[in-house]
Amino acid sequence: RDLRMSRGLGDVYKRQTLAMAGKILYVCQEIFPYLPESEQSALCRQLVQAMQERGNEIRTFMPRYGCINERRNQLHEVIRLSGMNLIIDDNDHQLIIKVASIASARVQIYFIDNEHYFNRGGVYGFADDGERYAYFSKAVLAAMNYLELQPDVVSCHDWQAALIPLLLKTEYRGCFPDAKSVFTIHNIEYQGKCNLQFNYDVLGLGAGCDEILRFDDCTNFMKSAIVTADRVTTVSETYAQELRYPYYSHGLDGVLQSRGSDFSGITNGIDMQVFDPAKIENIAQNFTAKTLREGKIANKLALQQRVGLPEDRDVAVLAMVTRLVGHKGIDLLCYIAERLIQRRIQLVIIGTGEEKYEWYLNTLRDRFGDKVSVNLLFDGGLANLVYAASDLYLMPSKSEPCGLSQLIAMRMGSVPVVNATGGLKDTVWPYNEADETGRGFTFQSYNADDFLAAIDRALALYYNEPEKWLRLAENDMAVDSSWDVPAQKYMALFQNVCGQ
Repeated sequence: RDLRMSRGLGDVYKRQTLAMAGKILYVCQEIFPYLPESEQSALCRQLVQAMQERGNEIRTFMPRYGCINERRNQLHEVIRLSGMNLIIDDNDHQLIIKVASIASARVQIYFIDNEHYFNRGGVYGFADDGERYAYFSKAVLAAMNYLELQPDVVSCHDWQAALIPLLLKTEYRGCFPDAKSVFTIHNIEYQGKCNLQFNYDVLGLGAGCDEILRFDDCTNFMKSAIVTADRVTTVSETYAQELRYPYYSHGLDGVLQSRGSDFSGITNGIDMQVFDPAKIENIAQNFTAKTLREGKIANKLALQQRVGLPEDRDVAVLAMVTRLVGHKGIDLLCYIAERLIQRRIQLVIIGTGEEKYEWYLNTLRDRFGDKVSVNLLFDGGLANLVYAASDLYLMPSKSEPCGLSQLIAMRMGSVPVVNATGGLKDTVWPYNEADETGRGFTFQSYNADDFLAAIDRALALYYNEPEKWLRLAENDMAVDSSWDVPAQKYMALFQNVCGQ
């Protein structure tokens, strides 16, 4: 019965797509709501939904990690087959596919289920990650073949899906002769590096693939995708330009330069309804641009009470909801922290990360508990309250492929202070007090003093020109950061790669 069901799903996919804009298959390592704490999981969910709403027929694959509760998420099995020739590390692996639907988004998710590779205490960061995601890539293509899915485009995201463009052109070329591949880089820092013998020991592709996989004396999943995908994209226009230079590319600048115009950037959006301050949950008082002043005060007092800061409706609240890691600019914050605390501000931080940053921020909180709240956790409800309550949102990132936090902050009337890099440069334009244009306060070099100077400019406007500040925050709330424009750009890219 399950096998008949699985065949039927493929037939439905084929029939329904005849009149559609396109058949697109997404391969992502994480998707909201199954892994809710990741920026990429939210992006993949919203992108998939936006493309489906534009008349495309979508199928999506991800691993079934051990943390995904099958009963709560209503997963049911559609394939359980052995002998599918999924040879990984000289072992023949059984293929198990489970399916679930995100009803609110009308999105169907296929899960690659394997106890050995994915039923673990975490998602990734294991010594055998290369082998795990090699299995995942082969399993996706085997499942596509069995279900008789013939997508126009296979959209692969980050290094965990980076072997698929190569596999489509080699081992599975006969199965999907017309499918085009688009590889999207979310963060080039993580490339999927393994030893040089990985192809021989694990993948088992022809010797001709060795050079495609090789980069800097190791096997590099991402490099193979950049070379073999029909198109390569990343998540903002500026990041696409930056990755052509060694400072940002972690070694892959030459490979990306070789793709010329076949490598481009599309800046991500957010779900404007999900982050609508008039409707969002877990805040003290909902508000609109017309009631921004009252809404900020109510939420500020609620946040101060919740995190143990003195209640002060007039003080400027600065916030960060972030991973505490180097490329997020936490080192700049630590460098200026004691000087920053001398200003009339309160600082609220939510996140976890590197031990050295957690230690320093805890020390800062212990010394300046009346001005600093450090919350070493991720709490979605608290994060919503922080966005709604804060006046300034800090993102001093050393690199930022796109970033969602600055978009959420603006939607919630919190003015961003950012390093002008990557997607931050594309979405936060510098404020000009003379004509009141722009969206926030920026600095141009990765320098702690420049970061502090940008904060000081923001604080001067906040305290000295409150009406101008209010208009800036109101204008930020009106910025269209939806998926409408990005989705249309993806549509154009997919149509172009398919020759339409």
